[in-house]
Amino acid sequence: MPTTEYQRSSSRSAFLGRSILSFRRNQVAVSSPPPSSMDSEDTHDLELFQKHTSERFLHLSNDPTTSLDGGGGDNFLSLGWLRNLLDVFLCCEAEFKAVLILGRDPSQFVKPPLDRLIPELLDRAVKALDFCNAITNSIDSILHWQQLALLAVSVLEQDLIGEGQLGRVRKALTSLVASMAVDDKDGSSAKTPERNWSFGRRGGNNSAANQNPRSFWWGVSRNWSASKQIQSMSANLVVPRGGESTGLALPVYMMSTVLVFVMWVFVAAIPCQDRSGLSNHFQIPRQLSWTGPIIGLQDRISDEWKKKEKKGSVGLLDEIQRLEKCSEALIELAGTVPYPVEAEQMEEIRARTNELSEICRKMEEGLVPLQRQVREVFHRIVRSRAEVLGFVDSTGLVILPHSYFS
Repeated sequence: MPTTEYQRSSSRSAFLGRSILSFRRNQVAVSSPPPSSMDSEDTHDLELFQKHTSERFLHLSNDPTTSLDGGGGDNFLSLGWLRNLLDVFLCCEAEFKAVLILGRDPSQFVKPPLDRLIPELLDRAVKALDFCNAITNSIDSILHWQQLALLAVSVLEQDLIGEGQLGRVRKALTSLVASMAVDDKDGSSAKTPERNWSFGRRGGNNSAANQNPRSFWWGVSRNWSASKQIQSMSANLVVPRGGESTGLALPVYMMSTVLVFVMWVFVAAIPCQDRSGLSNHFQIPRQLSWTGPIIGLQDRISDEWKKKEKKGSVGLLDEIQRLEKCSEALIELAGTVPYPVEAEQMEEIRARTNELSEICRKMEEGLVPLQRQVREVFHRIVRSRAEVLGFVDSTGLVILPHSYFS
């Protein structure tokens, strides 16, 4: 993906998420000392945040073929759709940070319920960083599958196709399908021998600064479980009640829900180790005004997951599903056609080759940009976590364990 295109994607996310951010910055610039409690403007901000969150997910739910800026998109759960989902996350995150911090009195953060909710949010953020690492590594595996598919395409696009060529195709595509099966069971990240935590290497090795940038994207341990991580992130996710439902507890709950949902979608779409029972591990309350579109997407993905899980699916990503299906069809063709290849079989081989070539093109256009966008999300979470920690620390009162500041 050209740098300019990636910059446009990042700029679009920032633009779409800045409505409340700009409003609050202007408000802070002209206002007197920050209010100590929720006022009418705060209530308006919360209402806008709920409205914008609902609208963004409704757009993804109703029209997956259109991107956020009105341009053409892709199919549901495709690479293009996942990139739009990350745009939505970045927009929500920008608004959330504005609602939570700008113009606030830091003393609010050391009082109930924020003294409990903020540490829980920061803990989810750290867990989300592990998801970003796992997803980044999993995309590397998908890129490997694409290369195997491209090898088969290059052979099949030759003018003359004989037994030797079809044998090479079968070998490449059999390796591809076998790799999918292994990654579905064990997870591509399971090859990493040791856990490297998101906030620093073990042993205090400071030579990382001189290494390749890819060295900053570490894997997860063999016993890391995407399913258990989702469970852990959502375990204490409780809907604010009573007076808390109109205060800052609500946007904290909203952002936590959005964060867990986005990670859940990526685990369903892209191979990560141990995704068993994924559809049962994250429930969203239906009574809230902004959750309807998110629940609609969750129900749709859960239904697909339950169908595919029975068949040992490697992931719900549209391009992966098509790659697997097309590869299996070509393996069967290559193993059953007579020699010399008859015209009818050759026509079918050519049609499947064109289909596989188109899938590879889609992957080439979408995988690396998606990987970059996941990294952008990683860095955004790190920066936002640091900003919240700095804001809380400015109170001079300790409400967080020391480990949260490391």
